[in-house]
Amino acid sequence: MEERPYRSASGAPIALRRRQHSASCRELAVRCPRLQLRSLSAVTSAVWLAAYGLFVLSENSMVLSAAIFITLIGLIIYLHFVKIDQESLLVIGSLGIQVTSSYASGKESTTFIEMGQVKDVVINEAIHMQKVIYYLCILLQDPGDPQGVSEVVPLFQSSKPRLDCLIEVYKSCQEILEQRKTAPQSS
Repeated sequence: MEERPYRSASGAPIALRRRQHSASCRELAVRCPRLQLRSLSAVTSAVWLAAYGLFVLSENSMVLSAAIFITLIGLIIYLHFVKIDQESLLVIGSLGIQVTSSYASGKESTTFIEMGQVKDVVINEAIHMQKVIYYLCILLQDPGDPQGVSEVVPLFQSSKPRLDCLIEVYKSCQEILEQRKTAPQSS
């Protein structure tokens, strides 16, 4: 298992972990930084100070109770549905590609794409807020048209790695896809 540091499109530190299970099976995981206690404390303090200010003006203790309740519910929602700690890609040449997102709460979301549906894995570019950003995506083959693409599945949407990290993941995926293309011809 090899882990290398990279940066996201926003400049935050991320890490790419590569694990080769066999010649036709690789796991690539991008780890995002953990939730920072400093930012969590700042948001909580801001909400509670605003609530205390409203409490002083209205002299209603329900304002403080509501602030505590809203902060706790907001934190639970953020950890369970928004904050992704790790995004991984498991490429198995004979089966398919599994995409997993691991949330800060421990919840995981997994999608599996059969290899017969995969047309290619490409690096695409987009313009966002006066910047060019790159992203990795899987092109799904159109069942009606062998040359067409039916769907584009973007990868690593939360971590948004920069181009140098995407190139490494792209090369690993292409090696396995090339093995799959040449394997039926050699038998």
